[in-house]
Amino acid sequence: MPSAPPGFVDVVRDFLSAHRALREIFASFRAGSLRFEDLDPVFVDDESSALFRLKERCHALFRPRPGHAREARHREVLFDLAVGSLFHEVMKFRENFYQRDVYGPQVRALRAQVEPAAAALFLEFEKILDAVSARLGEGIDEIEALLAQTRSQLLLLLAEHADDGLVMRSLIEQREAAEEVFGRPLEALLGELHERRPARGFALAGRSYLESGHYALAESAFAAAERLGGDARELARQAAYARGMRAYLAGDYAESVAQLDAWTRGAEAADVFLAGLAHAAVSKLERLVQGSGRDATLRAGGELAARLAGLRAPAQAGAAARRA
Repeated sequence: MPSAPPGFVDVVRDFLSAHRALREIFASFRAGSLRFEDLDPVFVDDESSALFRLKERCHALFRPRPGHAREARHREVLFDLAVGSLFHEVMKFRENFYQRDVYGPQVRALRAQVEPAAAALFLEFEKILDAVSARLGEGIDEIEALLAQTRSQLLLLLAEHADDGLVMRSLIEQREAAEEVFGRPLEALLGELHERRPARGFALAGRSYLESGHYALAESAFAAAERLGGDARELARQAAYARGMRAYLAGDYAESVAQLDAWTRGAEAADVFLAGLAHAAVSKLERLVQGSGRDATLRAGGELAARLAGLRAPAQAGAAARRA
C-alpha cells in the first residue's frame, strides 16, 4: 500500500471535526433552533473553521500541479473535489440563511413604515425571501448527501493508507469522533481497513509511537493489539523495547538493559532505526550508571551495545555504498 502523503493525518482530523460540527448544525436547523451566529465555527472562510482548513489542506495535498514531486492519485483528486464542493455548498447555505434570518426581519419591520409607493418593492423582497426559505431546506439535504459521499471517499483513502502507523494513530487518538463519524466501534473500523484484523491497526500505531518516542502510548497500543488476537510473542517483544526505553529515561538502567536485550531477540532488518536509538542510549551508560550493581549493568550493557551495533551494521554498510 502507498504511504500516506505528509499532512494526511491533518486531513483526517479536520474531516472528523467538520463532520461532527455539520451534523450538529443539521440537527439545529431541522429543530428550528439554528441562529446565524451558530454558523460561525464552521461556515466561515478562514483558519478558524475546520471545514476551511480541510479544503485548503486537500487542495495543497491532492490537486495536480506540474512539477510537483508527488502526483496525486485518482481517489485523492476525487476526494479533493468532493471537499471543495462541500465547502461551496456550505457557503451558499450561509448566504441564504443570512438573507432569511437577518434581511427578512429587517424587511418586514420596514414594510409597516414606508409609503404605498414602495409596496411593489416589498412584494419582490417577499418573493426573494420565500425562495430563499425553500432553498435552505434543499441546501441542507444536498450538503448532508454530499457529506455522506465525502465520508465514503475518505474511508477508501484510509484503506489505501492502512499500513501507515501515523494514520492508525490518528484514528486511535480520535476514537470518539471516528466512531461517531463512521458509525461503528473503532475496532470494527480497523478490522475493515485490515481485512478483519483490527489488531494490525493497533500494532502499526504502537510501532509509530515507538519510533517517535511515545513509549507509554506504544505499550498501550501493543496491549490492545494483543487483546484483539495479534501475534502475542512479537507484540511482547515490541513492548519490551518501550519498557526498556521508559526505564532508561527513569534512570533504571539495569531494567532498561534487560528489556532492550529481550527486544533484540528476534529483531529484524525493519528494526534498524529503533536499534540506532537504543544504541545511542546504551552507549552513555558508562557515565550514567552508579551504585553497587554498576559492574554487572555495564557488562550486560556492553554486550547489548554490541548486538545493537550488529543490527545497525547492514544499514550503515548500505549507506556507505550509496555514498560511494
